[in-house]
Amino acid sequence: MLSRRLLMATAAAGLVAVATPAAAQKKYDTGASDTEIKIGNINPYSGPASAYGLIGRTIGAYFKKVNDDGGINGRKINYISYDDGYSPPKAVEQARKLVESDEVLLIFQSLGTPSNTAIHKYMNAKKVPQLFVATGATKWGDPKSFPWTMGWQPNYQSEGRIYAQYLLKNHPQGKVAILYQNDDYGKDYVKGLKDGLGGKIKIVAEAPYEPADPTVDSQIISLKASGADVFFNVTTPKFAAQAIKKMHEIGWKPVHLLNNVSNSVGSVLKPAGFEAAKGILSTGYIKDATDPTWKDDAGLKEWAAFMDKYFPEGDKTSSFTVYGYTVAQTLVQVLKQCGDDLTRANVMKQAASLKDFAPPMLLPGIKINTSSTDFYPIEQMQMQRFTGERWELFGPIISGEVGS
Repeated sequence: MLSRRLLMATAAAGLVAVATPAAAQKKYDTGASDTEIKIGNINPYSGPASAYGLIGRTIGAYFKKVNDDGGINGRKINYISYDDGYSPPKAVEQARKLVESDEVLLIFQSLGTPSNTAIHKYMNAKKVPQLFVATGATKWGDPKSFPWTMGWQPNYQSEGRIYAQYLLKNHPQGKVAILYQNDDYGKDYVKGLKDGLGGKIKIVAEAPYEPADPTVDSQIISLKASGADVFFNVTTPKFAAQAIKKMHEIGWKPVHLLNNVSNSVGSVLKPAGFEAAKGILSTGYIKDATDPTWKDDAGLKEWAAFMDKYFPEGDKTSSFTVYGYTVAQTLVQVLKQCGDDLTRANVMKQAASLKDFAPPMLLPGIKINTSSTDFYPIEQMQMQRFTGERWELFGPIISGEVGS
């Protein structure tokens, strides 16, 4: 009897021994191992959009915190970030280097519509995730044609439609002038506004600028001369600050709608001058660290503690540090969901399986949701007005949802 029991116990132990390796089987693609996850990033640390370099540095600081806390499922993040100077040819060079030489698992938060457009087909041909790109162009949500690319922030057409809703309700007789960057980024915003207005409000002037232009002063002067009493400012930080300053100098005071990507207090409004920026309207989806509304907020306290410890030289008045922190948390969530299956296909599968994910620095009521057919993680925003010191939110959370 004893020997039979012993035999059964030994057999059961054998089954466990056989079953365990299969159950715990780990799957890796290039860039992942038992000890690390290699993540690539491309940011404009130099050039006309260098203000955004703060995002890349914040992400690096957050990943250091993650590593100090034990990593992701025991694996440390190896974060490799390169400068492309906001130059598409340089972005191509850096993407090839990250994929073919550094052998990263994925490229995360590559910044700018022109740069991401330049690497879009390459990343999809290589089947390497181009994940949570730092641009709101609508084309990043096209899983049928580009299954390896996904946006993160609200897309530009959605935001343009939200401004249109605001104008139709509050300024139905307005005459609109538009300053926009002459590329997919600028044109996407303009399309969203025009689609949202549906021809009900007249657009009296449009002025493009090139990223290499030294200033937009001449455009501002000509737009004022159009007689417009509504101004839609579709610019990156350097040009946004220039436009605000010039408008103040020449005494042009239209209803001023400033695109979200350039509404940072520290990086745009402060250099432009708070008095000049007073009354500007924009949209928000992340908490503004300068807003006393959040002074006792647990999420803000957590972010401030992170900044103090890991990025003390970072600008606490800039939305870019809040943005970098929040998008990094989103990637960490995706990688946690991947478990021990760190294949590129599973990274995209998990990125497309986020359900009501609410990082603590998103505005209350805004949640991240994705699916295999919905590659737009954030589709809600709230209007806000600059008081001369800080942004003040008003009105409801608005969805400007746009089909791909």
